Amino acid sequence: MAIAALAYLVAFAETALGGRVWFDALVLSIVLGTGVRTALPLRPLFGPGIHFAAKTILEFAIVLLGASASASMIADAGMPVIVLVVSLVLLSLAVSYGISRAFGLSRHLATLVACGNSICGNSAIVAAAPVIGARADDIASSIAFTAALGIVMVLLLPAVSQVLPMTEWHYGILAGMTVYAVPQVLAATAPIGPVAVQVGTIIKLLRVLMLGPVIIFLGIARGNGGRTGLTFRQVFPWFIIGFFAMMLLRSAGGIPEEALSPIKHLETALTTISMAALGLSVDLRSMLASGGRVLLAGIFSVVALASMTCLALFLIPVF
Repeated sequence: MAIAALAYLVAFAETALGGRVWFDALVLSIVLGTGVRTALPLRPLFGPGIHFAAKTILEFAIVLLGASASASMIADAGMPVIVLVVSLVLLSLAVSYGISRAFGLSRHLATLVACGNSICGNSAIVAAAPVIGARADDIASSIAFTAALGIVMVLLLPAVSQVLPMTEWHYGILAGMTVYAVPQVLAATAPIGPVAVQVGTIIKLLRVLMLGPVIIFLGIARGNGGRTGLTFRQVFPWFIIGFFAMMLLRSAGGIPEEALSPIKHLETALTTISMAALGLSVDLRSMLASGGRVLLAGIFSVVALASMTCLALFLIPVF
C-alpha cells in the first residue's frame, strides 16, 4: 500500500508542477514496485501479502470494473468482436510457436511461449505445462519472458497510440489483444480514456476464455483424450463471471447512478494496490537472466500479434 500511496503522490506532483499527468498512478505503481523488487531483497514474510494484493484484491477490482462497462458497447460490435479475438488468438498461437521454434526452442518451451503470448501470460503457461509434460526449467523460462515483456508493453503502448491514428476503441482492442495480464491492460489503457479501459478489459477477458478450448486441444493433441485436469473455476474464473454480471446489472439499471462514482474510485484504488503488488513480484535481473532466446522469441511473438491486430483493425470496416 505504501508504494501505491507513493504512486498517487507522484501523480499529484506531476499535475501540480507540470499541469498534467505524464505517468498515471497505475503505471507508476507497477514501475515503482518493480524497481523496489529489483533493487532490494524482500523478506519472505511479505510474500503472502503481495500474493493477496496481486491476486485477490485485483479480482475484486475487476468485478467492480464491470459496473463502468456498457453491455451495449460490446453488443454494437457483437459477433465481429468475438470472431476477431478467436481468430487472432488462434493465428497468434501458430505464429508464436513457429517463431519460437525458429529461435531453437524445444517443442514444449515453444508451446508455452505461444500460449503465454497469445492467451493470458502466466496463467496460460501454468495451465498448459502439465498437459504437455513441460519441464520445470521450461516453465520458469516462459514465465520470465511474460513478466519482463509485460512491463515493457504497459510503458510502450500509450506511446504507440500517439503515433498511430487510433480511436479509443482501436486502442482498447490493441491493448486487450497484446498485453498479457488483466492488471497490465488496465495500466496500459487508463492513460488513454474510459472507453479504452472498458474495451481493453472486455477483449482481454474474451482472450482468457480461450484458455479452456486451447488446453483441451493440447490434451487431445498429446493423446490423453482431452483430459487436462482443468476445473470449471479455471476455465471460468469467478471474477470474469462477476465482471459480466456487474456489466449486465449496470445495463439493466440495477446500479444507481450516484453509486457509480464511488465504485469507480474504489476500483481504481484497489487496482493501483494490485499493480504495486504485481511490480513487487517482478525481479528484472532474474527475468533478463532467464535466457536470451526465450526473450527474443517473446519479443518477436508479441510484435507479430500487435501487427496482426493493427492490420485487422484497419482492414475491417466494422472497427
